[in-house]
Amino acid sequence: MEKIYQQAFPFFEEGKEQAAFEQTALEPRAGAGKSPALDQTPGADGPKFAAGRPLSDRVAHLARFEDLESLRREAQQCQACRLRSTCQRVVFGEGNPQATILFVGEAPGAQEDEEGKPFVGAAGQLLTRIFEAAGLAREEVFITNTVMCRPPQNRLPLPDEVQACRPYLDAKIRLIKPKIIVALGALASRTLINPAEGITKIRGQWFEKDGIKLTATFHPAALLRDPSKKRPVWEDFKTLVEVYRRLKS
Repeated sequence: MEKIYQQAFPFFEEGKEQAAFEQTALEPRAGAGKSPALDQTPGADGPKFAAGRPLSDRVAHLARFEDLESLRREAQQCQACRLRSTCQRVVFGEGNPQATILFVGEAPGAQEDEEGKPFVGAAGQLLTRIFEAAGLAREEVFITNTVMCRPPQNRLPLPDEVQACRPYLDAKIRLIKPKIIVALGALASRTLINPAEGITKIRGQWFEKDGIKLTATFHPAALLRDPSKKRPVWEDFKTLVEVYRRLKS
């Protein structure tokens, strides 16, 4: 098992992995500060999910979708918050549409915005290695984020941006019907599990809501910043695979 751990978490090779991460995923994250106001007067001919439309309208609208591909096409037209005007692509998510495990991160980064796929930068490559070492394949899980559009300069999504995108996340959960949801990082943990608890306190614990088991662990980006977090994440993944196998048996 120790050999597998080293496979998942190799030491940084002459700083190359860390340097690549800093270029792709660690641009300034200015999460604080006042944000520009949302446009409260969208035009009558604008997208269905224009900024300022009531959240209840979005929830009711998305409840009518019966498959992920239709939901994905709808997401490409979303203008529910300011993020769509500054990003290149809507990063809907990818993976098994009937996955037992749904992983939820925080937001797309530069590489994700470029390719339109989640977790493809340095942090995503580390996540893939963790999957492989733990005996999971990316193709058997589904991976998405709390928001589908990259925030400017990779800052953390603001609360109203997370709220604007939440109906899509809830619709994905409804359509995929996962038995396990794993929150990757503090923002996903606060969004899905407990808004009042930090990731350091909540990680590794298991919860249940609406028949779905939920747990949280550190975001892979945090592991690249702080290698001491690698061991706790590996322990979390070992437990995750045990729970997963019990559910599959």
